Amino acid sequence: MKSLFYAFSWIFLATGCILTIVAGWHFYQISPEIFAFGDSMRGVKIVETSLDKTADYENNLDFNTYLEAGDARPLIIANFLERYNSPLKPYDYFGVTLVEIADEYDIDFRLLPAIAMQESNLCKRIPPGSYNCLGFGIHERGTLMFDSYESNFERAARELKAYYIDQGRVTPELIMKKYTPSSDGSWARSVNQWMSEMRYDDRVLGKEYRDNDAYLLEFTSEATGAAEASAAAQNR
Repeated sequence: MKSLFYAFSWIFLATGCILTIVAGWHFYQISPEIFAFGDSMRGVKIVETSLDKTADYENNLDFNTYLEAGDARPLIIANFLERYNSPLKPYDYFGVTLVEIADEYDIDFRLLPAIAMQESNLCKRIPPGSYNCLGFGIHERGTLMFDSYESNFERAARELKAYYIDQGRVTPELIMKKYTPSSDGSWARSVNQWMSEMRYDDRVLGKEYRDNDAYLLEFTSEATGAAEASAAAQNR
């Protein structure tokens, strides 16, 4: 009798172990990938990625290089574009491109997509054939046209850096006063909301913890240099 009891116990135990292993493997296969953040993304929480692992995505060395380096910024932008069904596709490509442009001109990586969201719903509403997603050079005298989305973002980044940020306009509120002076404040509030959403990579958290007026040097080399200098001074 005792032998029969041990036999059944062993069978139940073995079956449980097998089921546990199978279930664990299944959840491992379907779980979302969580990526660490680089130094340029201190305080940013990534919830998950919804990018499809297509062949193009797997072979996109630029995108994967950023992720392997622990830099979450391209993924955050790609998620933002996908969340609102932007025509800026492939999302991973424009995630990398917008980060590269932001780094070239040392501006906050969230600024261009946030302005594009405010001005054109992420390029959905633009003058035909203009590739102008940022409301940049669109006025009663005409519309500034570009050959591509990339050239639009590059030109806007260059001028935002030179004629806004380098002149001390380092918040959306200060940029608004020159970029769109007729706004009643809604422009800056919206840009702040989109930037907060990208900070947390989450729409609800972005609304709940929206910055009143984001500091546009927070995720730039200037902020990194100041933080490193401060840490070095404290260690002396």
